[in-house]
This record gives sequence, C-alpha cells and structure tokens, in this order.
Amino acid sequence: MNETIRTQLAHRTIREFTGEPIPEETMQTLFDVAVRTSTSRGFQQSVFIRVKDQAKRDELARIANQPYIARAPELLVGVLDVRRGIRILEELDQPTQGAANMVVFREAFTDTVLMIQNVSVAAETLGLGVSHLGSVLNDYAAAIEVLELPKYTFPVLGMILGYPNQEPQLKPRMDKSLRVHTDVYQEPESWTETLKDYDDEMHTYYDLRDANRRVDQFTTQIARKFIEDFNERSPIPHIKAQGFDLES
Repeated sequence: MNETIRTQLAHRTIREFTGEPIPEETMQTLFDVAVRTSTSRGFQQSVFIRVKDQAKRDELARIANQPYIARAPELLVGVLDVRRGIRILEELDQPTQGAANMVVFREAFTDTVLMIQNVSVAAETLGLGVSHLGSVLNDYAAAIEVLELPKYTFPVLGMILGYPNQEPQLKPRMDKSLRVHTDVYQEPESWTETLKDYDDEMHTYYDLRDANRRVDQFTTQIARKFIEDFNERSPIPHIKAQGFDLES
C-alpha cells in the first residue's frame, strides 16, 4: 500500500480549519491537477470558480445554511462549462442548435465531478482537509446569480479546503461486497436484514456537526430522507434556464 492509497482510505470530511492560509504555490499545484483530470472527448468542459470575495462567500454560506463555508481558507465551486464550446462554434460560423443537449450536459457534469474528486485526493495527500458542498446548490438560481454564471454553464458541486482543525471519526461504510458486483447487479433478499450490522455500526458514529448526538441508522436515514419532497430543489428548470435542452 502506498501513501496515496493510505490517505484515500483515511478520508474524512473536514469542516473546520486552522487560520493558516494555503500557500498560493500549493493552490496552483492543485489547479494543475484539476486541468490534468480525465475529460470526455478531450473537451475539458469543467472550470473552478475560486471564491475570494467575502460577500459572495457569505451568500453561499447562507444558501448552504453552513456558516463554516464563509470562513474556510479556500472555497471553490466546480462548474460545468459548455459555453466555451458554444462560443467556439459561433466564432467558426458553425451551427449551435442542439449543441447544449443532454449528452453534452452529462459529459460536462461528469468532467466536473471527476475534476473535484481528483483535486480532493491531491489536497489530502498534501495534508489538507476537504469538504464537498452539495449544499451550495440548495438554491440553484441564487448560486448562479452569486457566481454570475452565463448561459451554458451550471454549478455542480462546491468544496472547501484548508489545514484541518478537527479530528472527526472515520465514518463507517458498508461492506465492499455490497457495492462491488461481478458481471450483473446483485442484491440480497432483504437489504434491511443484510444491513443490520452496518446500522448498528452507524449508530455508534458521532458526526462533529452534532457531537453530542449519535447519528441515525443507515436504513432509518434512507426512510427519512429518500422520500423528501425535492420539487422545490429540482435543478431541471434552472438547467433549462441556463440554455440546456435536456430532451435532445
């Protein structure tokens, strides 16, 4: 086992950081990693917005309902970028109709997620802590406005980075035999029965966001959260408003 794998196996979400800034050289190294990430068709349809303006940070923290976002040493938002390709087509007098379709959106979305994960691993190998932020998308329209995103771009995931100032427990994961299948999708007769031991393990885990309370069992979390009404948080209207045609 090498140091990179050892670091990956020790991954924990870090939400509180020391006041030490990340050296600019380190950040530029992480951005070098970002641009070397695998990308569909070589189109490189992902960008980072590095949020340094405190007013923007405060607003994103408000959207996420997570105050620690505003005080993190570095706040990045991964954004899928089809606009560059559209602009190139326009400049070459090529048709753009249908260019921002579902296939392209999916490719750009995947590019962005891969970039974020690649940078996360690199950051942790350098002794940094990372937290991914789906929460900055609690209000898509507001996030798009804060980041001043033009058409044919869309926010995918945020992340904060810094030197850790906390030591959270390693969060339990279900056994890999339940997530690595051979040839076909495989499942037990009863998931609730199969996951009993994992439920017990999860119930002994303390999340530092509420350090005095044990978390729910995994299956209980599924029952409570999986069927929440997400209509108000649906990205579809906002994706369409950014110029994407998800039906083509």
